[in-house]
Amino acid sequence: MEFVEVFDSPGKGRGLRATKEAWAGDVLFAEPPFASVVFDSQASSICHSCFRRQEKLQRCGQCRFAQYCDKTCQRAGWEEHKLECAAIKTYGKPPSENVRLAARILWRMDKQGSVVSDNQLTTLEDLEDHICDISEDDLKDFKVDIHNFLDYWPRNSKPHTVDSVSHILGVINCNGFMVSDQRGLQAVGVGLFPNLCLVNHDCWPNCTVILNNGNQSAIDTVFHSQKRIELRALGKISAGEEVTVAYVDYLNVSADRQRLLKQQYFFDCTCKHCTEKIKDDLKMAGAEVDGVKVPEEQVKEVTEFSRQKLEKMEKARIEANYNEVVKICRECVEKQENVLADTHIYYLRVCCTLSEVLSYLQFFDEASEYARKMVDGYLKLYHPNNAQLGMATMRAGVTHWQAGFIEVAHGMICKAFAILMITHGPTHPITKDLEAMRMQTEMELRMFQQNEYVYHSMREAALKNQPMRMMAEPTNEGIKNLFRRK
Repeated sequence: MEFVEVFDSPGKGRGLRATKEAWAGDVLFAEPPFASVVFDSQASSICHSCFRRQEKLQRCGQCRFAQYCDKTCQRAGWEEHKLECAAIKTYGKPPSENVRLAARILWRMDKQGSVVSDNQLTTLEDLEDHICDISEDDLKDFKVDIHNFLDYWPRNSKPHTVDSVSHILGVINCNGFMVSDQRGLQAVGVGLFPNLCLVNHDCWPNCTVILNNGNQSAIDTVFHSQKRIELRALGKISAGEEVTVAYVDYLNVSADRQRLLKQQYFFDCTCKHCTEKIKDDLKMAGAEVDGVKVPEEQVKEVTEFSRQKLEKMEKARIEANYNEVVKICRECVEKQENVLADTHIYYLRVCCTLSEVLSYLQFFDEASEYARKMVDGYLKLYHPNNAQLGMATMRAGVTHWQAGFIEVAHGMICKAFAILMITHGPTHPITKDLEAMRMQTEMELRMFQQNEYVYHSMREAALKNQPMRMMAEPTNEGIKNLFRRK
């Protein structure tokens, strides 16, 4: 490893630190998964080898479970799948994603050992499993996974003790990392990345983790180079400085982040942003009307109202009842107006949801208004090179373009491109798409500046000849929450 080394991080155990100076956008290391599997819920729509989303997939003729883009992907995935294939046939059905991943890990360990390359910095045996920290309720589910694994594990494979199986399942629970589809927009599976497991958390980190699926060429597919994570620097990192990533979204107040980290990763966060509650005041702030602050009691009342409505909104969203989602969000906005500040996280969540759902319903003018408010708030809260800020700015730029607001659209897309060049890099599919969009909006902006009437006439004619497709259906998955949650 050229850029990082293992060291004992004070109060955190093992961690990684930089061995030389790095700058924004530098890749400190890239790592393929030790093993990975498609989610149960995505098993019929995602290629089990390259993790691309496809409308038509070819099913494995043996187990009838694994599905592939074509023969090339099937051949590329056979080394990982062949033992799994026979096990599924014998077992009679595919087990859960946790059990499937644990089995793939153990099959690879049995064949190659727990260190499979010179670049791997730790053994799987040395990774934390936190089994002793699992809550009583979660422990019941954990024991079910162990039982199912032992039933699934083939009798002709090397036997493993309950303790060794428990360790691997525990490592998956607290160290599994989401694997995204080829566009990098939706988590479709989970994998184990040993080096990534060594990177400690900070709520205001100096690095970000991105899963880069590359160009998806046939050569990439054969050698699996498209399935890898990249640890990328967000700014200058000095030699000897610990490298960190955020396990949870910063768009939560300190107490909520600490609670989530304790619940999911079993440690107490003592980073500066938690101990000093940095930006908590902005995230729960009330508005100022004519220079006068809204009474604190009124802010609390509207905050609680928003929290309850957001729970109902989430339920309607899961049920794909988007008209109901819009109705609930508008009720929220009406209450929040002139009471909550533009940085209040409940206000921003409503703006985010409204912009996304209204875009899907093709109400682009209104969607662009809420998208702009969302980005304005994010800019005051997130790190300037935060991946979620870049993605939100990109979506807002596209929404403004769809609404015909070319000047704002181009500005936002340029800002998003600058962020994603750092967080995702120039070869990531999203960055490439954004570069094409940036060139298109630049051309359209020049046309607009030369003659607004001609620009709008040509745009209207183009849209009539080729009606704009529906936006992708709103989803809860995205770049955030890539670190796995049980």
